[in-house]
Amino acid sequence: MNIQNLFAERIGGKDFGINNEEYKFALIKKWKSEAQKSLPKELYQIDMGVGEPDVGADVSVVKVLAEEAAKSENRFYADNGIAEFQNAALDYMNAVFGVDNLTINNVIHGIGSKPILSMLPSCFINPGDYLIQTVPGYPIMATHTKYLGGEVYNLLLREENSFYPDFSEIPEDVLKKAKLLYINYPNNPTGQVATKEFFEEVVRFAQTNNIVVVHDAAYAALTYNGVKPLSFLSVDGAIDVGVEIHSLSKAFNMTGWRLGFIAGNEKIISAYGNVKDNTDSGQFRAIQKAGAYALHHTEITQHTLEKYSRRFDLLVNALNRVGFQCEKPDGTFYCYVKIPYGTKNGVIFNNALEAARFVLLNANISVVPWSDCGEYFRFSVTFSAENQNEEIAVINEMERRLTALDFVW
Repeated sequence: MNIQNLFAERIGGKDFGINNEEYKFALIKKWKSEAQKSLPKELYQIDMGVGEPDVGADVSVVKVLAEEAAKSENRFYADNGIAEFQNAALDYMNAVFGVDNLTINNVIHGIGSKPILSMLPSCFINPGDYLIQTVPGYPIMATHTKYLGGEVYNLLLREENSFYPDFSEIPEDVLKKAKLLYINYPNNPTGQVATKEFFEEVVRFAQTNNIVVVHDAAYAALTYNGVKPLSFLSVDGAIDVGVEIHSLSKAFNMTGWRLGFIAGNEKIISAYGNVKDNTDSGQFRAIQKAGAYALHHTEITQHTLEKYSRRFDLLVNALNRVGFQCEKPDGTFYCYVKIPYGTKNGVIFNNALEAARFVLLNANISVVPWSDCGEYFRFSVTFSAENQNEEIAVINEMERRLTALDFVW
């Protein structure tokens, strides 16, 4: 039997697994191992590329999980969710974002935001239909759009436009075939946050072009510099044109728990529920009940914000002293900075991937390279440190090593 010839074209067909281009995160993982083997042991690895919290869920949330997991009534399938979590999501949207026009028919849970994003194209995309997505960004909806025979138009987030999309760049033939618009604010990796005016522009764009908006709000509660969390659904008309996805991974340090929710337009929620009902049987009820507890205890997020803000102050100052041009972002837990030109001893970086490899193999510092729209590094404040003294020590050591590389700009 020749299994190789049976693979679907959407994943590479008969070439699946053969001479595939390695994804950058797979390359970084390989380089990390290479650096560990080749560099002195005292040059321990500093991972500034982590895209998830450095600590686990709050002990109070874990306690609720343990209690609920022991209850017999929680052993059943959850299917499209339990009312306790749905109502907690509604309360959360009201308390944090002031969105008070939602009912239980406007929200359904998901086993994390990734499955939600992967299922939404199945609700709308037929062969030849377009998804418009902002880049750089999270590629899940684009991948599944292509799986369904759809097309993807990349709308660039340029620094000169403050990392907002310019909708006038979209060709007319794309607009005629577009069904979905994917946006993400606060934005990974740029750290930019949305404004009310921007969301109002998105609503007008969607209404004019009859396009459904999917707003990935995974970092919505993580804002700094006096910026208040903002929901797309808080803007007039948004609920008529779209949905918003929230995750408990970032704001509540519940990454591995796989829990989130989608809220917004009732028809879109119903369609997602239909696809979901034929895809999974819902997250474990005990996890949903622990998640409901977390959503009612937003002070957990506040403690996390204080830590990240403190770390940002350290990181931004250190990066600027090294020579990067860096400002404290208004959201997420990332710093997004242009890469150096090269080094004083003649090394030239042709792209961010080359530069990231050089930094890792020479300083044992891991960063995430981005080349979608310019050449950038993404530094994260979710590095491993047990206390404030360790935070300072990590940043000081990072600065010392980066300075020793003698970058030129």
